[in-house]
Amino acid sequence: MDGLVQASFATMAVLNRLSAEHDLSLTQLRVLAILRDRRLRMSDLADHLGLEKSTLSGLVDRAEKRGLLKRARDAADGRAIEVFLSGAGRELAERLQDDAARDLRPLTSGLSEDESRVLALLLTRMLESAAS
Repeated sequence: MDGLVQASFATMAVLNRLSAEHDLSLTQLRVLAILRDRRLRMSDLADHLGLEKSTLSGLVDRAEKRGLLKRARDAADGRAIEVFLSGAGRELAERLQDDAARDLRPLTSGLSEDESRVLALLLTRMLESAAS
């Protein structure tokens, strides 16, 4: 367990530095990562982040003003609002993913290809267990 905690600290240090470099909060960084490959209703994004809708609304407002996010009515339900990355938001999300991968690589550089695959599988299982 200690190794997992230490790996978590090292990961958070990288994410904190990347968010500071791009003038983002950690929650904004998470939003960019979550929306990188999808559109979500505001209510679903709030649930995913564990935030109240009013808190998320302010966060999305600020990101929208920065040109990182856009909102649109849900095509299936005109009452619901979807949020998604703008072009600039997508570009930043991709850059952040590349930077995070580069900066986290030293954590796994001593692992073989097989060990890296096993680690990815185990981490995925842990996250799935935590979500259920």
